[in-house]
Amino acid sequence: MKPRHENLDDAGIDRRKLLTGLLFCSAAGVAAWRKPYKRLDYLGRNKLEDVVPKTIGRWRFETASGLVVPPEDQLADALYSQVLTRVYWDGQNPAIMLLMAQAGSQTGFLQVHRPETCYTAGGYQITPLAPHSIPIGPKVIKASTIDANSGGPTEHVVYWTRVGDQMPQTWREQKLSVAEQNLKGIIPDAILVRISVVSPDGAAARALINDFVRALIASVPASTRAVFIA
Repeated sequence: MKPRHENLDDAGIDRRKLLTGLLFCSAAGVAAWRKPYKRLDYLGRNKLEDVVPKTIGRWRFETASGLVVPPEDQLADALYSQVLTRVYWDGQNPAIMLLMAQAGSQTGFLQVHRPETCYTAGGYQITPLAPHSIPIGPKVIKASTIDANSGGPTEHVVYWTRVGDQMPQTWREQKLSVAEQNLKGIIPDAILVRISVVSPDGAAARALINDFVRALIASVPASTRAVFIA
């Protein structure tokens, strides 16, 4: 027969095992409850090629080549459902280069090919990321801007990301946005919109980009604007 203190020790161990098991079961239950289940996809079955007009305000579509684009690898294929590249020109000012990368079900990795990453990978020297606001009627697009140079003319880049119903400006905000919506049970879609101009005058280039962005949003039906801005 075991001494009484050994029985007490065994009982304590059993209680600890029971409590540990309950904790694991509770954690599993919470994880299952928190697991995202609702997919949010503003683009749906539509194609960027069809949604984005080839005439935007005074600008006309010229070509689909000549842009700095993310590497064409398996990671890019996994991240992006659709990628649209176009060059627009108004016949007078520097050409506008437009890139859109859309992910139907965001997994949190869209930042891998944010402009500051893909330009650097392409051998460009870039300036520090800076905030850039674009007023559109009562709304303001909180975008970001960088300048990129590879030894020739400077390319002035303005871009923003929409993740679900939010528009995070930084890599950190983007990760938090995905996590926050996941906790609400939502798997958000996402889009990166990048507009750039090659010009010796950065202020003029960004003013031109602002005009183009306002024309872009005005040129798409109100029902599909949520694809581009929250």
